[in-house]
Amino acid sequence: MGKETSKKIESEVRGYVRSFPTTFKSAIGSTLVNEKGVEYIDFFGGAGALNYGHNNPHMKKLLIDYLQADGIVHGLDFATTPKHAFLNAFQDKILKPRDLDYKVQFTGPTGTNTVEAATKLAQIVTGRNHIVSFTNGYHGHSKGALRLTANRHYRQGLENDIGQFTTFLPYCGYMDDDFSSLDYFDKVLSDPGSGMDLPAAVILEVVQGEGGINVASVEWLQRIRDITTRHDIMLIVDDIQAGCGRTGDFFSFEESGIKPDLITLSKSLSGFGLPMSVLLISPKFDIWEPGQHTGTFRGLNLAFLTATEAIERYWADDKFSAEVKRKGKLMRSLLQEIWDENPKLIKEVRGRGLMIGVEFINEDWAQEIAHSAYGEFLIIETCGAKSHVLKFLPSLTITESEIREGVRLLRIIMEKVKTK
Repeated sequence: MGKETSKKIESEVRGYVRSFPTTFKSAIGSTLVNEKGVEYIDFFGGAGALNYGHNNPHMKKLLIDYLQADGIVHGLDFATTPKHAFLNAFQDKILKPRDLDYKVQFTGPTGTNTVEAATKLAQIVTGRNHIVSFTNGYHGHSKGALRLTANRHYRQGLENDIGQFTTFLPYCGYMDDDFSSLDYFDKVLSDPGSGMDLPAAVILEVVQGEGGINVASVEWLQRIRDITTRHDIMLIVDDIQAGCGRTGDFFSFEESGIKPDLITLSKSLSGFGLPMSVLLISPKFDIWEPGQHTGTFRGLNLAFLTATEAIERYWADDKFSAEVKRKGKLMRSLLQEIWDENPKLIKEVRGRGLMIGVEFINEDWAQEIAHSAYGEFLIIETCGAKSHVLKFLPSLTITESEIREGVRLLRIIMEKVKTK
């Protein structure tokens, strides 16, 4: 009945329900359960929004107690107890230990809201309109964010409307020589006859999620930071999917040592799958006038509550970070074994932390394997411009046994694909 209702009433735009054609009823940790009681291992993680698993028990109890006490839920940008608790925890447990100094702007419920705020602020600060993005970059689906998103599929029908004021440069690894494109970028910025307008900002993902789990090197990131600094261009790191611990560090850029001017966070920031996004602003660029950028749903206090719990419980020291990195190495090693056994099927296994991609030699195999995985009770999706990369985004709290079981199922699926 549920699936038929969706087909009859819901828009044709629906996507994931087509890939996973069942009706889910409950979930806990890394397990999804449909209405017939069938269990699935979740390597999808709410597209990166469930870093701490489904119905995290610690956060769930806080929510229940808070609601029973009539705690404020909708708060616009009112001062509230949960908001203050979040800001204090974020400052003391996330920013200070990393020697980072940022103002926090609550921009709205989704990642694309904070990308819009970031680019708008960069344009106001610099007085310029031009933004530089990268091949295979993904930054959201609202119009402003979509003009920074490289995938042609998402831009279809809007090409003439959104293509102005954006330049796409080759991302790290896109060309044979990673630094030739940066040499070009640096040179044209220095040459008034180059035809390139000085950008307001450069926006990038340290690990491109939707673009295919493409990982930027430390050296490439440091060079980008150097170029943007010398040419007075703001650097925006989009950490919506790769942030909040997904790569093993809370911020994906920590290993490189760079300090972006603006950072976008969303997805797993709330810790519970509740809508929440923030823009982190280097203080010298926080030139907003009161109410200049606003929105009705900037203050979901339930999200503040669970986000604070996530920080206090998982990021008060380095233990959780080390566990994520250990589990990531385990998963990559298990996938590497499959690669070694199937060198004619798999092109590469790549990623950082628990953000891993498997690229196949045949561009159709990733979709075929993801579809077959559903039949083996494993939920996983694809990414990349041609959906040619199998994308692993399990919860960061997933157990080692669940990782091994999920990869075991994948091995079974691979054998079936080989024999076709």
